[in-house]
Amino acid sequence: MSDSNRQWILASRPEGKPTEENFELVESERPEPDANEVLVRTRYLSVDPYMRGRMREGESYADPWAVGEPMQAGVVGEVEQSNHDDFEAGDVVAGNLQWAEYSIALGSELTPVDSDLAPISTALGVLGMPGRTAYFGTLEVAEPKPGETMVVSGAAGAVGSVVGQIARMAGARVVGIAGSERKCEWLTDDLDFNAAINYNQEDVHEALSEACPEGIDAYFDNVGGEITDAVFANLNVDARVAVCGQIALYNAEELPTGPRKLATLIEKRARVQGLLVSDFAPRFEAATERLGQWVSEDELHYEETITEGFENAPEAFIGLFEGENIGKQLVEVTEDVRAAS
Repeated sequence: MSDSNRQWILASRPEGKPTEENFELVESERPEPDANEVLVRTRYLSVDPYMRGRMREGESYADPWAVGEPMQAGVVGEVEQSNHDDFEAGDVVAGNLQWAEYSIALGSELTPVDSDLAPISTALGVLGMPGRTAYFGTLEVAEPKPGETMVVSGAAGAVGSVVGQIARMAGARVVGIAGSERKCEWLTDDLDFNAAINYNQEDVHEALSEACPEGIDAYFDNVGGEITDAVFANLNVDARVAVCGQIALYNAEELPTGPRKLATLIEKRARVQGLLVSDFAPRFEAATERLGQWVSEDELHYEETITEGFENAPEAFIGLFEGENIGKQLVEVTEDVRAAS
């Protein structure tokens, strides 16, 4: 175990799309845990689109990071030292920790990870926050029903790819929207989406009309912007829209003001509901158990894009806005000794 600790801090607030200059890698002494605290050595670090909002000053559903302070992320790691009765050295845990090689956390802030259930990296993806977001957002907000048509934007991402599969298991016809032919082929060939639209090569308005000839009954929105405008034009009466993310707008310095779509909701009597997975926290364990069962039964598939090296964390984060990842984007900080054994 090293005596030093590297961590990424927010060097400056981005203007538009983040750049490498917004991040600074600093080195300090490895921290020591106090009473009821645990020292965690990071194995996998998550980067997620919502983090862009935390780089911006101002109120949001997640507190902004302070310039000059360490950034935070979902982390899977190994307990190195423990002063908490529930954990001992060698345990694998997950938590919202710092972008660091070593982090201190209260034992109450950590969740044990079952390394026999699936690779431990999945605790940040299909069996973690993205999977639970997809689970509750699909089944309890979008509510796809047998025979209905459901559209998913950002469909090849960590959340969207799980959404589409859960909707398909619920009996819906599923159409995904993604940004490359490779992603679209993955959706239809590997995940059994009924159709996929490449927004970089197709007119989304026209493609939706062809892929959804009977209209759209449910929409899971990870993107916003012009893609969502196109979906709204095809909503059916009593449609349900789950708003999970707006990645098309995260780097905008000025938000677009139109076209206005509220009149469509009157005509279609559609329901639009925002989604924060933290609202479902009391039921996380049950959701993870069911997602894990689907994975073990080969009903639910997942993909991980893993960037190696802690020093490459900013690059992996910036790549989210270039559409480089398929499935969950992770940074492998240190070698997973279980995978290597």
